[in-house]
Amino acid sequence: MSSRDYLGEFEHIVILALLRLAGRAYGVTVRQEIEARTGREVSIGAIYATLDRLETKGYLKSQFGEPTPERGGRSKRFFHVTAKGMSAVNRTHRAVQSMTQGLDLIGSHS
Repeated sequence: MSSRDYLGEFEHIVILALLRLAGRAYGVTVRQEIEARTGREVSIGAIYATLDRLETKGYLKSQFGEPTPERGGRSKRFFHVTAKGMSAVNRTHRAVQSMTQGLDLIGSHS
């Protein structure tokens, strides 16, 4: 990936949710964080597809926690943002800030 690669909107939101959740970030908590902060309903399938894509790109790493009885002995898969992911989110954030600087985003632009 080149330094000109930017995150898509949903990828950006997912990484920001992971950063907010720190060590508690797995599919369900990521979904809850996004829905609570954005009011946007998202499917768990969309969350996992995005997490997998971001991990393939090297922006995230995952590891399995201990099996839990309430999950039928299955383990939760926890995610964290890598240094490469932090670079991507910062690059994307700077681009959005640059594009919005000086705009009146509250008013109507029809």
